[in-house]
Amino acid sequence: MTTRLRVAVVGGGQSCEHDVSLASAASVAAALDPATYDVVRLTIGRNGVWRDAGDRPIGLVGGLHVLRSCAVLLPVVHGPHGEDGTLAALGELAGIPYVGSGLGAGALAMDKWATKLVAGAVGVATAPATLVTRATARTLRFTHPVVVKPVAAGSSHGVGQVRGADELGPALDAAFALGDRVLVEDLVRGREIDVAVLGRPDGTRVVAPALEIVVDGLFDLATKYDGSADFRLPAVLSDVERKELEHAALDMYDALGCAGVARVDFFLTEAGPVLNEVNTMPGFTAQSQVPRMFAAAGIAYPDLLDLLVRDALVAAR
Repeated sequence: MTTRLRVAVVGGGQSCEHDVSLASAASVAAALDPATYDVVRLTIGRNGVWRDAGDRPIGLVGGLHVLRSCAVLLPVVHGPHGEDGTLAALGELAGIPYVGSGLGAGALAMDKWATKLVAGAVGVATAPATLVTRATARTLRFTHPVVVKPVAAGSSHGVGQVRGADELGPALDAAFALGDRVLVEDLVRGREIDVAVLGRPDGTRVVAPALEIVVDGLFDLATKYDGSADFRLPAVLSDVERKELEHAALDMYDALGCAGVARVDFFLTEAGPVLNEVNTMPGFTAQSQVPRMFAAAGIAYPDLLDLLVRDALVAAR
C-alpha cells in the first residue's frame, strides 16, 4: 500500500482577504487527490488564532506541531500576514518544505513601492507615483487623475480613483485605514492584462495564456467580486504584445525571486506594458484567474496543485 503524502493546507489569515483565502484553501484541499494526499486543514482566524480541521483553537504552537507532522506546507493565505512571506518564513524556521515564494519575494511583491523599485532596475515600466505617509499627505497636490492605493494590501482593498480635489481626502483615508504608507499613482489608460508564471525547480518557466479584464471604469474591490468584470481568456494580443508582456512578467518574476506560481498584472498601453502589481499567492479556487489561465495551457487544476506540491519537495532537497 502506497503511503499518502501529508500536506498542510493553511487558509484564512488576518488581512481583509480572510474570506477569499478561506474559499481558496477549501478549493485547494478538495482538489488534491485523496488517493495521493492526506490533506490536513488549518485555519488562521482574523484574530490570529490558529484552528485545526475541527475549528478548535490550537494556537501557534499547536499549529506548528501539526505542520511538523506534514511533508509539505501549502499556504493559501492572501495579503499581509501570509502572502507577504510570513508563512514562508514560518516554514523556513520550522524546516518544512512549502509551496510558493520565499520570504524575500513575498515581502517585496507585497510592497508595491518596493516592486516599483525592482521594476525600474530591470527596465519594466510602472506608473509615475508618489509614496505618501500620514505626515506628508497634507502637503500632497495633484493636477491630473490619480489612483490611490495602500502600499501593502490585496484584492483591490482601499483602492480609489481620484479625479477632483474633493475626492482626495476620502481616498487617502480609505487607503490609510489599511496601512501607514500609500501610493498615489498617475492614472494609466490601457487594457488590463494578467500574466501567470510558473517557475520550476530546474529553472524553467511556464507562462500561461494571458487573461484580459474588461470593466467599465476602475477594477476595484466591488467590480472584482460583483460579477460585472468580463474575463477574456486568452486575451487577444498580437505576437509583439504577447512577447512584450511575457518578457516583462518573467523579468519581474526572476528579479523578485519568486517561486511556484505568481500572477503579474499589467496595463497594456500604446507605449507597451506598464506593470501594475505582482501577486505571489493570487486567488486559487478552481474558478480564479490563475488556475483558469493554466487550464487554458493544458494544466488542469488538480494537476497544477500536484505539480506545485511536488516541486516544493524537490526544491527543499
